[in-house]
Amino acid sequence: MSTGIKLTETQQQRLRELGAEKHLVEKIFISTVQRDSSFKLFANELIKKQKNYLNDMRNGSRRPEICSIENLLISSLTGEGFVQVQTPIIISRASLEKMSIAREHSLAEQVFWLDDSSCLRPMLAPNLYHLLRQLVRLWEKPVRIFEVGPCFRKDSKGSHHLNEFTMLNLVELGLPLEKRQERIVELANLLMASIGIENYRFVSESSEVYGQTTDVVTDIELCSAAMGPHPLDSAWGIIDPWVGLGFGMERLVMEKKGYQNIQRAGRSLVYLNGSRLNI
Repeated sequence: MSTGIKLTETQQQRLRELGAEKHLVEKIFISTVQRDSSFKLFANELIKKQKNYLNDMRNGSRRPEICSIENLLISSLTGEGFVQVQTPIIISRASLEKMSIAREHSLAEQVFWLDDSSCLRPMLAPNLYHLLRQLVRLWEKPVRIFEVGPCFRKDSKGSHHLNEFTMLNLVELGLPLEKRQERIVELANLLMASIGIENYRFVSESSEVYGQTTDVVTDIELCSAAMGPHPLDSAWGIIDPWVGLGFGMERLVMEKKGYQNIQRAGRSLVYLNGSRLNI
C-alpha cells in the first residue's frame, strides 16, 4: 500500500525558510506532478506574505518586532521601579570563574574567547553581580536593576538557539526571604502581560550554573529565574536575599509571532523582521 509522496528535502527547506507551518511542510501528495505544482503554489503564497510583511514594516512600525517588545518590557520594569543599566560586552575570565565556569567546565567550551583572559560575555549575570555589590552600599534596599543586551555562545545549532542572542536580565535585591518565589511569579506575570503572551506555565528545572530554577515555558523556554542567598553570592560579596529573571528576547519574538525557527527573530542578513529577503 502506497504511503504517498512527500515534498523533497529541498522543497521542505524552502518552505521552512519562507515561514511555512509544519502541516504544510509535511503534506502528502498522490503524485509528483501534484507535489510540484502544490509546492509552487505554496511558495508563491508565502513569498507574497513575506513581501507584505516587509512593506508593512516599511510603511508601519519601521522597527523590528524585537525592538518593539524590548520597549514594552523596559516600560513595565521602569514603572515597577527598576533602573536600566548598560555594562561591557567584553568580560574577564575571572568574572566567569566567579560564576563557577572555570577552564575545565563544559560551558567554557561554548565561550567566544578573545584571548586567555577575556571573552565576549555568554551571560549578563557577572556584570549585574558586580553592580549590585556597589549599589547595595549606595542605594536603599530593595535595589532593582536590569539590562537588555547581546550575549554570545557557541551553542548547539537548532531551531531554538543562536550564537549571538539578546537577553533581558533583571534582579531585585533586598526583599524578604519568604517573598522570593512569589516575587518571581509576580515579575514574570507582569512582563508576559506587557507583551501579550498569555498561555505559559511555570516549571522547576535544573541549571548548570544556578542549580534549581523556576522557568517560564510554552513549547519553548522563555525565561529562567533563580533566587539567593545562593552559593555563587559569596564570590561577589552579596549577602542579601534576591531574585533574578533572564528572558531570551528572540524566543519571546518566536512565541509572539509563531515562528518555528529562531533565526527569523535574531540579528540577520538573511531575514528582516522575520521576513526572508531572498524572495
